[in-house]
Parts: sequence; structure tokens; C-alpha cells
Amino acid sequence: MSFSIAGKTAVVTGAANGVGLSIARHFLSAGANVMFADMDETRLSEELGDAANEDGKGAFFAGDLREKLTVANLLSATIDRFDGVDILVNASRQMVTGDPMNADDDAVSMLIEQNLITSLRVTQLFAKRMIKQAAKDDDEAPAGSIINLSSIAARRTRPELLAYSVSSAALDQMTRSMAIALAPHRIRVNAIALGSVMSASLKDALKDADDIREKIVEATPLGRIASAGELADVAQFLASNGSSFVTGQILTVDGGRTLVDPADVPAH
Repeated sequence: MSFSIAGKTAVVTGAANGVGLSIARHFLSAGANVMFADMDETRLSEELGDAANEDGKGAFFAGDLREKLTVANLLSATIDRFDGVDILVNASRQMVTGDPMNADDDAVSMLIEQNLITSLRVTQLFAKRMIKQAAKDDDEAPAGSIINLSSIAARRTRPELLAYSVSSAALDQMTRSMAIALAPHRIRVNAIALGSVMSASLKDALKDADDIREKIVEATPLGRIASAGELADVAQFLASNGSSFVTGQILTVDGGRTLVDPADVPAH
């Protein structure tokens, strides 16, 4: 079974930096048409650069996907540029820490909106397009793949990560529910539960914090922090027909961390 995604069209949100950017670039190099989507237009332009002109396979869309109209505009821009969509990666996510006893802290509602509701709205709209495309096909080939980025924080308990943990757990359940809802349309929905990956947020967190880095490495059986590129490889597997019978799964990519993980080590 091939893991090729050449010729397919992918939309990656959160594609201006970190894991989202790595996945978008990886898909582009694998021969897919890729729409890089993010709020940061300047960063998108800088990161995509000349790739937007290479065989017309790369393009970017800037906007706040928490707004319903912006989501609709992203879909329209994708269809205008590439005529369809086969793969959606919801990689736009945030993590904040806070005091779970602070009644004035709106971190939970903020991360539920960003990490769950936004991903759900994007999924719903793009899935409808995939369903429309599938209706034109006569075969039983996979009609689409949707991939959410979650976290091992969904299964861990650290009070200061309450908002992130709750939003990640909710995203996992949304993944399962949408997988069942979309299975009759031959659309697969899966999530990648990240352990510690050298994303933009983790780089910031580890600045002048060698003790935290050492704790994370010691808590990971494979003895290191993953590169964003390693997550991109997993995303390609889930996007390709090589995973054509995989849906509703939360694929943990954490170097074995959750097998032995001490509760006091940060999850990013």
C-alpha cells in the first residue's frame, strides 16, 4: 500500500510555524497541493516564499478561523485554487497554563474555542465539500482524510494545564464522533496525540530552562524530544491511502512517554 499523497490537495491550519508549518512543507515536498492557513499573513508569506510559485502547488490563506465567515472564505480560496480538497489537517492550537482555582481566568473557554470549536467548524465545512466530491465518484476509494492535532495532556493530570488538557480531551472525543458520522461517506478522521515535540511553543518554554528539558528527556523512553518533521511523517501516513482502514483513532506519538510518564513533567 502506498503512502503517496502526490496530486492530492491538503489544507493545513496553523501553518505559519511549528508542527503545522512542518506538516504543510512536508506535504508540499511529497507532491501534494497545499493551502497553508494561519492568522499570521507576514509569517506565511515569509515561510512559504517561492514555494507558492513552484508548479502552482503551494498557496496561503491568512485569517482568523475562529470566525465562521473566514472558514467559508478558506474553503472558497482552496476550491478556487485547487478545485477540491482531499486532506484537512487541523494543526492550529494553543496551550496556556493557569491557576485552576482562579474564577477570573478564561483560559478554558479560550482554548475550547481555539482547540475544539474552531477545529470542529473547519471540519464540518470541509467535510461537506469532501462529501460532495465523493458523490461524483463511482468507486469505493477513500474520499478524504481529516487529521486533528491533539496532545497526551488529554490523558494526564496537571492542574496548571487544566484548560489545555480539557480542550485536548474534547478534541479526541470530537475525532471519534466525526469518524463515525463521516464513515458512510468514506471520509476518515483521526488525531495525533503529541508528546514533547520541538514546536515553537516548546522552544519558547525551554529558553534558559535546561532543567525542564532534562526532565522531559529523562521521562521519555526514547531519550529525546521529537522533531516537528517526525510528526509530519505520521501525518502523511494518516493522509495517505496507506491508512485507508484507519479511522477514529488517537495515534500517540510520544516516544513512549505515556507508558512511564511521571505526573510532574510538562506536556507540550
